[in-house]
Amino acid sequence: MIGLNSLGRLHFKIKDTENVHLTFDDGPHPEITPWVLEQLSKHQQKATFFILGKNAEAHPEIVERILHEGHKIGNHSYDHPNGWNTPKASFVDNVLKAKDIIDSELFRPPYGKITPGQISMLKEFKIIMWDVLTGDYDQSKDSQKMLERIIKKTQPGSIIVFHDSEKARENLFFVLPKYLNYLFQARINSAIIP
Repeated sequence: MIGLNSLGRLHFKIKDTENVHLTFDDGPHPEITPWVLEQLSKHQQKATFFILGKNAEAHPEIVERILHEGHKIGNHSYDHPNGWNTPKASFVDNVLKAKDIIDSELFRPPYGKITPGQISMLKEFKIIMWDVLTGDYDQSKDSQKMLERIIKKTQPGSIIVFHDSEKARENLFFVLPKYLNYLFQARINSAIIP
């Protein structure tokens, strides 16, 4: 069962008793996404990749690899518009343009910004948010403190957001292997978003 917010459509956590749910936004990236896949494989963990339509068009072989290795993909729009600053019809068109490329019923709004009107027009999607945002995209943050904060906030059913993007590279390369080691030592599995 997925936990819902007051609007009834946004999923912030998955109510189960054992798994966490690693997610990666903004890919696929030609160097970073394959590295993430190697880390996940090494630690025998699964993840959901919320990909951009324009990046999926540029790197279809990486999308195929994600799926072939047992992970799941979700729609993260075509080119990352901010839902709060984008007219409803334009935002929905952007998401539907990505849907032509990304075969998934899952959608995560860029920046987590989406309006009630946009939500009502995207009824065919399960809108996935998060309860643990790593902040890996913020290069001013200390990677060790980031890791400690993520571990502290991780709970059964958590949806954890990393980014397989250039802006997150430095923090991601430090934090992800150590976080995956923590999951292994704590005997916590990561599963795809159902």
